[in-house]
Amino acid sequence: MIDSLHYVFARLLLPHIQPGASAMYVLAVGTFQVGLFGMFGKRIQIRVLVQNIWFFLSIGFLIAISTIINYEAVAFIDPGTASMLGKTSILFSVCLGLFWLKERLRRIQVIGSLVAVAGAFTITFQPSDYLRMGSLMILGSALMYALHAAITKRYSQQMDFVNFFFFRLLTTTGILFLLAVGRKTLVLPSASTWLLLILVGTLDVTISRGLYYLALRRLTMSIHAIILTISPVAAVIWSLFLFDVLPNRQQFIGGAAVVAGVVLVMLAEKKR
Repeated sequence: MIDSLHYVFARLLLPHIQPGASAMYVLAVGTFQVGLFGMFGKRIQIRVLVQNIWFFLSIGFLIAISTIINYEAVAFIDPGTASMLGKTSILFSVCLGLFWLKERLRRIQVIGSLVAVAGAFTITFQPSDYLRMGSLMILGSALMYALHAAITKRYSQQMDFVNFFFFRLLTTTGILFLLAVGRKTLVLPSASTWLLLILVGTLDVTISRGLYYLALRRLTMSIHAIILTISPVAAVIWSLFLFDVLPNRQQFIGGAAVVAGVVLVMLAEKKR
């Protein structure tokens, strides 16, 4: 349910601060909170960062670019549609498992993958270039986030969770800061915007990502992905109440196909 608020929060922040800066501040809030928790518990160990610097820089870069794309994409596409299209990250995860981890797909999973791709195509190729741009941005972001999840699952299972989470946030925030400076989008938020940034950082980073990675450690990738298919439905409901917008018929059909295809892929994996 909290994961479903990601695009909603990005849309809420859009009128108040530039996307590049808002993404950096949101991650900085989460970094500060997790770091404070780790320091009070005397859990933070710099050697974990030093020994795994390329791992953290790799996933930090992927997450940073993915987050910026998401925050900018909601200017072109509504949060509900963005969330449905973002579930293609689960399809990308299956492909990574197939080609990287040498897993095999069953026939029903191939069918589900084709349905999801057709749904993504339906959403992306629309008469309006405005909506098409937002859809393509979300697809690119979903691919990056799926790659980060696969790398995290493979290489961080044995790390202390607090150290992993803190240094993941720290490197992502650092990269977002450098990008904001380089793109000249770094601005100081107003007092009211800071309150919104703290709220979003707490819910969308500290709590949401904390639950995401804890679940990723305890569940298989397949079960983890099945549960996350709920988030688009919740995002559509949030969008209706907060912005009074719903996906149009073409977007809804395409989004439903994405979710249906992903469910077929994951349920087949669960049975196997």
